[in-house]
Amino acid sequence: MPPVTTDIENEIKETVCDILEVEPDEVTRVSLFKEDHDADSLRAIEILASLERMYGITLDQAELAKMVNLEGIYAVVSAALAAQGR
Repeated sequence: MPPVTTDIENEIKETVCDILEVEPDEVTRVSLFKEDHDADSLRAIEILASLERMYGITLDQAELAKMVNLEGIYAVVSAALAAQGR
């Protein structure tokens, strides 16, 4: 699967930081949303819904298990975009 572009990574990180109400320099590719940034399940669903709207994709809620950090989100979004031929 092709990786998401740097522009998409930046958009995703900005969205995640807005939803989690944290500064971008506090979030790394591997920092865990729940453990490191006090995210709850509602925020995880909000992230998923925002990504669906932003990129016109559909993400199964089962993907939330992979979306524990930015690396996981990048992989899930990349797979969804690839499935749509983008």
